[in-house]
Amino acid sequence: MSKLPSATPRSQEEQQRLIDAITTLFEHKISFNEFLGFKIERLEPQPVLIKFDMRPEMVGHFLYGRLHGGVISSVLDVAGGLAVMMEIAQSHASESSYEVMQRFSHLATIDLRVDYLRQGIGKHFIAESTVIKLGKRVAVCRMNLNNDEGTLIATGNATYMVS
Repeated sequence: MSKLPSATPRSQEEQQRLIDAITTLFEHKISFNEFLGFKIERLEPQPVLIKFDMRPEMVGHFLYGRLHGGVISSVLDVAGGLAVMMEIAQSHASESSYEVMQRFSHLATIDLRVDYLRQGIGKHFIAESTVIKLGKRVAVCRMNLNNDEGTLIATGNATYMVS
């Protein structure tokens, strides 16, 4: 019984094209992310990291100046989606950046659970996400949000449609 030849992994140049395409998509083409100022801090290895600064537009409680719960849930959701993108890219390591980017067209949130643990007080925040399971149809992620002092603000779990 003969083995099928193994697929050739992406070259470093092609991998960089993919990283650049994902970064541009995430930080600029998704206007919501750009509006909130989400910036990718790390894509590889997992967990992926997203950083954003506190701004007056993000205040959810005017007396205390704490981060709005909607911003918290949003950043956890997009961090999960970004982690799934990277896991898909890794599981299709022989495909070009163009082919991998096409795979993201069906990515959508199915379910998101957020546990708000502490007040969202800080100068900036970092969301991290790790893929727990990537299947053919769905992916499951775990996410955390910390402030600039390393205090855990919220946790999340999410399920995403991938095909």
